[in-house]
Amino acid sequence: MRIEATHRVQLVFSLLDADGNGVLEARDFDLMAGRVVAAAPDSDEAAHGAMRDAFLRYWTTLAAELDADGDGRITFEEYTACVLSPERFDATVDAFARALAALGDPAGEGQVSRPAFVALMTAIGFGRANIDALFDAFGPTPEDRIAVATWVEGIKDYYAPDKAGIPGDQLVDTAAV
Repeated sequence: MRIEATHRVQLVFSLLDADGNGVLEARDFDLMAGRVVAAAPDSDEAAHGAMRDAFLRYWTTLAAELDADGDGRITFEEYTACVLSPERFDATVDAFARALAALGDPAGEGQVSRPAFVALMTAIGFGRANIDALFDAFGPTPEDRIAVATWVEGIKDYYAPDKAGIPGDQLVDTAAV
């Protein structure tokens, strides 16, 4: 596993731990889904529902794969074992990526504007400078938009343990890791 992937996973775990208690629980995913959906007021209820479903699937995948004792809690060590195993988590990441990118494209034009991207990524908990660096790394158009497909692939790459030097690395402040 590449060190870059470890840093990315540490950051995501800390963001998903929405209540800050050091473990992931179903409540964290409900809280996060609510924040992300609220950041996309121009998206329709179907897109909101798909995002909520993606967060629920994310949680149920983790719980099914890792919660052997049935306590409804996932530690960082358990989380790392799952998300960095593509064969166990690819379908979940794909559904999440597609749902998130769709929220950023409420008109279905295949493009996400910087304001929509910033709103969604801020709702997840990423820092503004990192968000702008990531958006710029995706190569926006002169109209300051990125392709939905580019963002979907970027999210999937973020969870790949063998990837380094990817746009998603812009989200990690390695000095803070």
